[in-house]
Amino acid sequence: MANTHSKSYEITTPQRVAFLGLGVMGYPMAGHLALAGHQVTVYNRTPAKAQTWCDEFERTAAPQQAATPRLAVQDADFVFACVGNDDDLRSITLGSEGAFSGMKPGAIFVDHTTASAQVARELYAAALTQGLHFIDAPVSGGQAGAQNGVLTVMCGGDALAFEAARSVTMAFSRAVTHLGASGSGQLAKMVNQICVAGVIQGLAEGIAFGKQAGLDMSQVLDVISKGAAQSWQMENRGKTMVVDQFDFGFAVDWMRKDLGLLLDEARRNGARLPVTALLDQFYADVQQMGGQRWDTSSLIKRLK
Repeated sequence: MANTHSKSYEITTPQRVAFLGLGVMGYPMAGHLALAGHQVTVYNRTPAKAQTWCDEFERTAAPQQAATPRLAVQDADFVFACVGNDDDLRSITLGSEGAFSGMKPGAIFVDHTTASAQVARELYAAALTQGLHFIDAPVSGGQAGAQNGVLTVMCGGDALAFEAARSVTMAFSRAVTHLGASGSGQLAKMVNQICVAGVIQGLAEGIAFGKQAGLDMSQVLDVISKGAAQSWQMENRGKTMVVDQFDFGFAVDWMRKDLGLLLDEARRNGARLPVTALLDQFYADVQQMGGQRWDTSSLIKRLK
């Protein structure tokens, strides 16, 4: 994976860890754990992907794969997961072959899935009944952040469990922050996505306006990125939006999943999100244009 092998790691005591889910994010995250010296056992629904991961990291501390989540976690002090949604998360944690049935008492489950705050609280409570700890810990930084080991991690759950897991989590992160009780990490990720979507739409409209006015938008972006309009999206996606390049990781389908989660939460807590609700429909338009796998900066396609 790009840049996975160039990160500098904090010196920590090697731990026995498991990683469940080797998708676009999980594969490099698990790799950073192995490269940091931890003994990693992986599980993936497609066993061939787990074998490929083990082959890539065979020179680290004896990587292994397991056939089920329960088998993957049996010796682990820390279990990490990154899967698709609430149902996927329940499928790897609950039931006779789920992780909770195999974890040893006192072990800590750190979930990096972007999921609902409700499922985080549900699994936190289920873990407690079995003498386990559960931290909801969604991430920001996208595929590049996972590959480079510089993710931002937003955590909810018990402070002592968070402190125990923080140093291990730093293997693939640049910031790991405890934000409060169970569910707080997922709620913070929702705030992140609200802000990201709004910035992308503003950037899209600015670029579309400038091009219509006959400006050299590459030059304009160089200028305004040094002023109050500056943002991560402008620095990293502005010029690619100008030239219709939309293959940079975080897909429209994933953003719509995240927006659905936060709009559901807003209906529960009474928050008013008129712009975000509109942007959810704009992303639906992009899906209808065939852009399900385009990255989220493709909002500009609606304006052309």
